[in-house]
Amino acid sequence: MAGPVTTARAVLAEWLVHLAQERRASPRTVEAYGFAAGRYITFQESYRGETLTLKACGELTAGEIRAWLAHLRSGDHPLSPRSLSQSLSAIRTFHRYLDRRHDTPNAHLALVRGPRVKPSAPRPVTEDQARGLIAEPSMDPTREDWEVSRDEAVLTLLYGCGLRISEGLSLKRSDAPLGDSLRIVGKGSKTRIVPVLPAVREAVDAYLAAVPFVLSPAEPLFRAKRGGALSPRHVQATVQGLRGRLGLPASATPHALRHSFATHLLGAGADLRSIQELLGHASLSTTQRYTDVDAAALLSAYNSAHPHA
Repeated sequence: MAGPVTTARAVLAEWLVHLAQERRASPRTVEAYGFAAGRYITFQESYRGETLTLKACGELTAGEIRAWLAHLRSGDHPLSPRSLSQSLSAIRTFHRYLDRRHDTPNAHLALVRGPRVKPSAPRPVTEDQARGLIAEPSMDPTREDWEVSRDEAVLTLLYGCGLRISEGLSLKRSDAPLGDSLRIVGKGSKTRIVPVLPAVREAVDAYLAAVPFVLSPAEPLFRAKRGGALSPRHVQATVQGLRGRLGLPASATPHALRHSFATHLLGAGADLRSIQELLGHASLSTTQRYTDVDAAALLSAYNSAHPHA
């Protein structure tokens, strides 16, 4: 039987198992949190000149935590304000675990403020560019017809329903043919209902008619060339190739189609609350970023078209 946990590193290992198995965090999130907390513990042990114990975790001062942030801002590869903020967020989560599971709170952490990070504006593609990305797969003679249908269906789904890649690829065979709406489980296991446009339904139907694999109802709907589940990396690589052929900027990513869905709806007169619900944003302030994009587009159109601009 394992003895009691007494060191920060032992708690770290326990915490990562908790994130993966109890919180069901993605492998990427677990890796990022583990890296940030591991680097934090290494710094504090070096700063103090001793192994960081569980008890010492609750005694770390605001000055020691700020020294760690200053360390991340220095050197040959200083972290950006956004990366610093993400690292501090991971450490706050780690300390909350120490408090709840090991009765080791740290009151000094509340005194530490992260860098101010200005939210970056979404970078959507235009309506013509979105149509071009969806149509371009059919121009590649090296792809099999069913692969073309699949890529067109995935991209039409992302743009037509405003889905994240993970949400689009989470669809099962039993979800298709699509109805008038889709039940999507998004971030934080929050469920939302999104309407399905005829163009989206038709694209998925065309893929279903062409896919060469027999799929059981519980299997992923979208398949890779050899029959396995289609991965987010494949979709990203596909769009990277498409934007190269179309001469689009690097910001033209699969996620940009979700941004475009919101921006084009806003430009057509949809209200922010409706867009918030369709995107599954927990906060309206997140959705409000699209008003900046729409205002910028209007100003650009004004400057290019107004006779006195």
